[in-house]
Amino acid sequence: MNIVDNDSYFARSFDKGSVSEENFKGIEFEECHFTDCDFSDACFQDCRFINCTFKSCNLSLTKFPRTRFMDISFSECKLIGIDWTNAEWPVYHNDFGIKYYRCILNDASYYGLTLQELVFEECTVRDADFREGDFSKSSFIACELNRSLFMHTNLENVDFSDSSDFTINVLQNRVTGAKFSRYEALNLLESLDIDLVD
Repeated sequence: MNIVDNDSYFARSFDKGSVSEENFKGIEFEECHFTDCDFSDACFQDCRFINCTFKSCNLSLTKFPRTRFMDISFSECKLIGIDWTNAEWPVYHNDFGIKYYRCILNDASYYGLTLQELVFEECTVRDADFREGDFSKSSFIACELNRSLFMHTNLENVDFSDSSDFTINVLQNRVTGAKFSRYEALNLLESLDIDLVD
């Protein structure tokens, strides 16, 4: 995969390439498509990804210091261990158009970020950190959220339909207008220290 620092790529397709453990700086990708690429443990510093798609890519442990994202979709990708807090999320935006479909996002950190209207569909999101963040109007559809952390998190109007294994304290998070599947909603009562009887 031929990617050069401080260059721009528009409407390019990158297929089956590998830049694992490589470092890049100052690159802009716009309307690019990445398929079956290996970015594991790479570093993209001061880069921009605008209106790009990733399909069947490995981005585990990839670092994005001061990199911007806008209107990005990830499909069937591995994104394990990514610290999204190192990316650049300008305060004048709330919705960056980030979508994940059938991805693995274990051990990710979104701590303290304002990323409204995120889309997670059929994803595995174990041990992720959403504490202190604002993810209102997002969707977690049919996701597994085992051991993911929610504390002082804005989850207003978030759709958790068909998601499972989450632990959300309704007294320590904002959940007004959120949607939960009926059976999984019983988990919310655990934080209220009450006894349920048949």
